[in-house]
Amino acid sequence: MGQDLWIRGGRLVLPDGVVKGDVRVAGGRIAEIRGERGGTGAKRADDDTPVLDAGGAYVLPGLVDIHCDAIEKETEPRPNTLFPMEMAFLQFERKLAGHGITTMYHSLSLGVGLSLRGEHLVSEMIGTIRRLSAARSMIRHRVHLRYEVSHLTGFALAERLIREGQIDYLSLMDHAPGQGQYRSPGAFERYVMKNQGVDAVECERIVAELQARRSQIDWERLRRLTELARQHGIAIASHDDDTPEQADRSIAYGASVSEFPLNMETARHATGRGMRVCVGAPNIVRGGSHDNNLTALEAVRAGAADIVCSDYHPASLLHALFEMQAQGIPLHESVRMATLAPATALGISTDVGSIEQGKAADLLIVRTVGQVPLVTHTLVEGTIVSQMQNYRGG
Repeated sequence: MGQDLWIRGGRLVLPDGVVKGDVRVAGGRIAEIRGERGGTGAKRADDDTPVLDAGGAYVLPGLVDIHCDAIEKETEPRPNTLFPMEMAFLQFERKLAGHGITTMYHSLSLGVGLSLRGEHLVSEMIGTIRRLSAARSMIRHRVHLRYEVSHLTGFALAERLIREGQIDYLSLMDHAPGQGQYRSPGAFERYVMKNQGVDAVECERIVAELQARRSQIDWERLRRLTELARQHGIAIASHDDDTPEQADRSIAYGASVSEFPLNMETARHATGRGMRVCVGAPNIVRGGSHDNNLTALEAVRAGAADIVCSDYHPASLLHALFEMQAQGIPLHESVRMATLAPATALGISTDVGSIEQGKAADLLIVRTVGQVPLVTHTLVEGTIVSQMQNYRGG
């Protein structure tokens, strides 16, 4: 638990607007907010609480990232080049704090033969995350298990992880050729050959094996898996829905979040059915999908998306929020998409996700350098876990 302090002279990004004001932190919580709409910012003469001067910078709630698989690449940056998991996790955590992500749902894939996907490696990584973050941590760590629907042998592991309270979020994926993001002919094969460094013959074998497994999917056991997750308070997501009918099937399996729908029709349908729709920050920063699918900013403007995640590139999350502001979306609305909206979708909004009295003091001080927002201070429960100082040299 951090020290009591005032954050003074900032532009507070609240759920309903941006105001100049101050925040008092006490006992790791937000104890008081003083701003243009909430009284004076004057400090009492007898108040000796330490002051952190925001100096006109933005003060944001800590970012809540519900989908990021970058930990896999941190551990295995190239095929078959595994690094020690403890090293990968601890070094990655420092990056996340510097990017302003204070609650991370590490996305680990079970059943896809790409990157860090073996059952033993996934289980080991989850154990590493749980063990190291319980002993000490800079930010809040959660586990997002991504289950490939054609993975026929992984049910026992997934069910055990759920019963033991080892995962916090569950999504269902179908990364077969002709499905979702690989719907275009040859898309899956091109990705596998590039990502895994295999030739066309080996890729053909991978495709044949995957298609054979897919013909044996146990849909009833998948339904029981999602029911078990919901019984344990775990939110369910779908992944890469490509038609309204697929979104409906996802809802039938209990999904309340649609991650990365591939087109506007599906995104609108999912939203209309009451699902939260999550899009990727890299899509916003780069101005479109690298696979020529849904343009995230267009979905946001159409009211067909309300959550932004970092997907595979943590540095993009904060930048995307300010890019949306530059494109005419009020900053408090864009910030809400990476804080309060994901926290609400995953059932943790009573504690994190916004600058409100009584919530955890997960706070960021953000300044812009040119058009790039940078986090100068990251606080988690009032503790300054990351701080950036400028060296003004040449």
